[in-house]
Amino acid sequence: MAPDWALLPLVALATAATVIASQALITGAFSVTKQVIQLGYLPRLKIEHTSVRETGQIYIPFVNWGLFAAIVLAVVMFRSSSNLAAAYGLAVTLDMLITTVLTFFVIRYSWKYPLWLCIAATGVFFVVDLTFFASNTLKLFAGGWFPLMIGGVIFTLMMTWKQGRVILNEKLRADAIDLKSFLEAVFVTPPLRVDGTAVFLTAEPGAVPNALLHNLKHNKVLHANNLFVTVRSHEVPWIGMDKRLEIESLGHHCWQVVVHYGFKNDPDLPRALQRMRGRGCELDAMSTSYFLSRDVVVPTLGAGMAMWREKLFAQMHFNASGAADFLNLPSNAVVELGSKIEI
Repeated sequence: MAPDWALLPLVALATAATVIASQALITGAFSVTKQVIQLGYLPRLKIEHTSVRETGQIYIPFVNWGLFAAIVLAVVMFRSSSNLAAAYGLAVTLDMLITTVLTFFVIRYSWKYPLWLCIAATGVFFVVDLTFFASNTLKLFAGGWFPLMIGGVIFTLMMTWKQGRVILNEKLRADAIDLKSFLEAVFVTPPLRVDGTAVFLTAEPGAVPNALLHNLKHNKVLHANNLFVTVRSHEVPWIGMDKRLEIESLGHHCWQVVVHYGFKNDPDLPRALQRMRGRGCELDAMSTSYFLSRDVVVPTLGAGMAMWREKLFAQMHFNASGAADFLNLPSNAVVELGSKIEI
């Protein structure tokens, strides 16, 4: 469509636009993945912070290489941009339709606007987007299936992880020992107390961590101070430091602590626990140890998910990044004790 003299300038412009768009895609993929992890729909992944000032500047190696593999696959399969047009068109129109639907829910249920105004504001866009999407479905078998396949795979992974975590937590709750009752029994004939602070991470507050049971069984000691910590991620962007901790004293220098994070907060457990100062527990970084339970999931036939989904969940659980890295724990102060859990 352009004259010959404009060919090279337009190629340069298109290349620059491609670079800018790809950087926006990559950055968005990193940010969204981090938020999805904290909402509990994907296992923990290694997240590298590329700035000491901006918390949002992150790099996730797995996502970066995953995008690379998907792009190479698309290039090999479609071979030209014209062949990719059907896939691109279906993806864009479906994205526009989803955005319109989500906009309706935001202005109706979050901003509390009247129903008639919400329908009027989004109805026209919905009809237009639905028309474009319906027309693009005619090219489903000409390449439109590709973005649907990618979306289906990611959706399956996310829902498998979410449901698997629910089943795993139910199993842990069913086998859990009440923490307060356990401590009362332990302190009838208390074990040897050693200097320092032990931080035991547990999925559910009020339950005895497996790491504590293994520590008492094998080491036969209890630290002078003991914190039983549960980390909770919430479906809100930010939770301020004034609402970060819930603390309950269990007596005998033991505390139950719940740490709250929004999906845009960067988890940093040692920093959060520093707010225990002045509440009877002074944490010294040099004398604090973090005890983690490293659970191995064993798929079994039962009332849970289909066997293939349980095996997929077990593999995702096995390959998940360690809680120590995710919570920014000092590597020289972490003790991991393993156990097997059947689901």
